[in-house]
Amino acid sequence: MKPVLTPEEATTLDRETQAGGVAAEVLMERAGRAVARAARELAGGAYGRRAVVVCGKGNNGGDGLVAARQLGRWGVRTTVVLLEDPGALREPAATNAKRLDEVSSVRVRTFHQGSLKRELARADVAVDAIFGTGFRGIPEDDWAAAIASLNGAGAPIVSVDIPSGVNGATGVVEGEAVHARLTVTFGAVKLGAVLMPGAEHAGVVRVVDIGFPDDLVAPRAWMTEPSDLAAWLPTRNADTHKRASGVLVVVAGSRGMTGAPRLIAMAAGRVGTGLVTVAAPEGVMSQIQAGLTEPTFLPLPETTEGTVAAEAVEPLLERLGSADALAIGPGLTTNEETVAFVRDTVRRSSVPFVLDADGLNAFTGDGVALQDRQAEAVLTPHVGEFARLTGVKARDLDADRPAHVRALAEQTGAITLLKGSRTVIAQASGRLFINMTGSPALATAGTGDVLTGMIGGLLARGVAPLESAAAAAYIHGLAGVFAGRDLGEGALAGDVLERVAEALAQVEGA
Repeated sequence: MKPVLTPEEATTLDRETQAGGVAAEVLMERAGRAVARAARELAGGAYGRRAVVVCGKGNNGGDGLVAARQLGRWGVRTTVVLLEDPGALREPAATNAKRLDEVSSVRVRTFHQGSLKRELARADVAVDAIFGTGFRGIPEDDWAAAIASLNGAGAPIVSVDIPSGVNGATGVVEGEAVHARLTVTFGAVKLGAVLMPGAEHAGVVRVVDIGFPDDLVAPRAWMTEPSDLAAWLPTRNADTHKRASGVLVVVAGSRGMTGAPRLIAMAAGRVGTGLVTVAAPEGVMSQIQAGLTEPTFLPLPETTEGTVAAEAVEPLLERLGSADALAIGPGLTTNEETVAFVRDTVRRSSVPFVLDADGLNAFTGDGVALQDRQAEAVLTPHVGEFARLTGVKARDLDADRPAHVRALAEQTGAITLLKGSRTVIAQASGRLFINMTGSPALATAGTGDVLTGMIGGLLARGVAPLESAAAAAYIHGLAGVFAGRDLGEGALAGDVLERVAEALAQVEGA
């Protein structure tokens, strides 16, 4: 796993490193040199090249000043544009502003939009050192004008730590924000450069070591990597059998929605589940069976509307007595009897379960009721389901996805996976996993059912709930990438399903 820091965690790391004996000016020198190396790389070398470094106040601007001095020493004709009066700079940035006099090829200018545009028009590379990770809100006046000028120039941009204008804690962009080709960050990537839309502004993110001790890096958020999946995913022994590979019961579907059980069941099989039982209303069972050959089936009592009836709880619980996990929700509808069935099943299930779609809708406005259960749970809402469950409006959710996902996980005591780009997964303690795989190909009906089946299948195989959610999200996103590669916007959920095996193979190969 790769650590992801909030601005507050990054500030604490910086402070504790200094307390351990590494001076602030040393950290700034190392950071600035790393930025300079990246800028020289983007410029295609140093000889005959021009650079523009736009600096704000604080440490971010100080890093830019060091980068400018180093570029000048390498022979790059460098112009520094200051958005603050040099007298307003704090140490060690103030000292680094004075040291620019040491290099004849570095010129210092105060900000004027017209002159900045002229300088950028001749530049081979630009450095954005305007705002740091602590930025919130909307850039104004000269600050906004400087960002707009950087974005309007043809030169590639290197951002220091995070693109200016991006909220370092949430990735939210409310006004002008730099579109960087490359972001150089220190110690660990910052949350705002990982979450959308900040990630789109960050370009390639390069983490560099400037001397932060590993034991002081204490994040609550992590990015999932292939090596994590290798540690989490089980392998079959040579003498294993189907029940030893996990038994999953899938409860899904209704008269008008028979596709969900098929996608869930097949996805569970693709992640190695040994035996899948599909439980659905008896009236639609023949339709579901027609598309499936591998699972077993449990017809359930149904309502007059062709949905699962309330009395189906007892036969289902009996079947769960010989199962390892449950996947429940997609296609069930919000029929009153079916809602009662879902809530009773969730409360009484003896095996871990993944709850999705109409399973979540059964708890609309009453998420706290999910505390009342015996087994571990994974909740997999998209934005709309999350809003119905919690009352948090979509725009407020997008303003701080990590905070809201953590709040629901804490409220329910369940692993909570909020779908989207990026998918974020939280546990009640506040630990957060961020999934970096995915594709617009996943924006089609049924792909959520595939994810539900994968999570349920991994739960059945004995993978812990947090790791089941994180691993399934990673593989699912990779399968979406492959489907989009092959079929573009015409990819369907079945196409994603067909590429789960390829995604697993790539993860295992890595």
